[in-house]
Amino acid sequence: MSANTDGTERNGKKGKHRRVSGYGEGTTEVVLSVDAVAEEAARLASEAPAREHLKALAGEDVILDIEDLHAGYGRMEILHGLDLYVGRGQSLCLIGPNGAGKSTVLHSIFGFTNIFSGRIRLREKDITHLKPNEKLAEAGIAYILQDNSVFPDMTVEENLWMGGWLLHDAAEAKRRAEEVFEKYDRLAARRKKPASVLSGGERRLLEIARALIMRPDILLVDEPSIGLEPRFIDMVFDILDDLQQVEGKTIIMVEQNARKGLEFADIGYVLVSGQLVKAASGDELLEDPDVGRLFLGG
Repeated sequence: MSANTDGTERNGKKGKHRRVSGYGEGTTEVVLSVDAVAEEAARLASEAPAREHLKALAGEDVILDIEDLHAGYGRMEILHGLDLYVGRGQSLCLIGPNGAGKSTVLHSIFGFTNIFSGRIRLREKDITHLKPNEKLAEAGIAYILQDNSVFPDMTVEENLWMGGWLLHDAAEAKRRAEEVFEKYDRLAARRKKPASVLSGGERRLLEIARALIMRPDILLVDEPSIGLEPRFIDMVFDILDDLQQVEGKTIIMVEQNARKGLEFADIGYVLVSGQLVKAASGDELLEDPDVGRLFLGG
């Protein structure tokens, strides 16, 4: 059982974080227009957290850090001087309004964007300009897309084998797939079935499981709850919790359901217009009145 930087046991913290089920809770007592949210969020930009505060949240065992990152697509800059620190075995959730640059952070870590300046380091090694296949095969970083990315006409088993396409030995990919089947009975029971027959939650499980074939240390998870029924949302977050707590995976997540994401995460970052405006533990952000008013429904 590991400990957080504040000395509390992480499993105890996670137990407390199981307050929200499905889509979570919220009220309609405070209703803000999209423009009002944008205006208030922009006001927060003047209160951006210092780099030392981010380092303290990550603790002493930092596995991934980003400093002064300017990145985007083509010539368009989306991220403007972003800093990020996450410790080994921690979970970090990015929240913020649409267009804030949350998914662009994941894209930049994995090599999908143009990096104009700044750096990304893994265990103090510069990986800023590695290509996505190098991030996966050499750096141990896997990206789980928010879109349905299974191959519907392939069997569940074949989908898992595709997760090992960078391995030189196809037999090794099959051996690792067997390890996944041992871990997830739901997939093992459907291994010879086409992925098209899976429920939405099972497809998300298959996407996560496929990423595990390369045995990554860091999982970049983009909108894990999107399009899922509440019962499947709980299942997916339980799977991610197991990967963090039992297998020691580091998880960096973007989650549209801000309350659910902060309930899960050790650390929460709030982004606005490509800049970091707030950072604290997930619990602290849940209690923050600005975050509650703007992103949690009151």
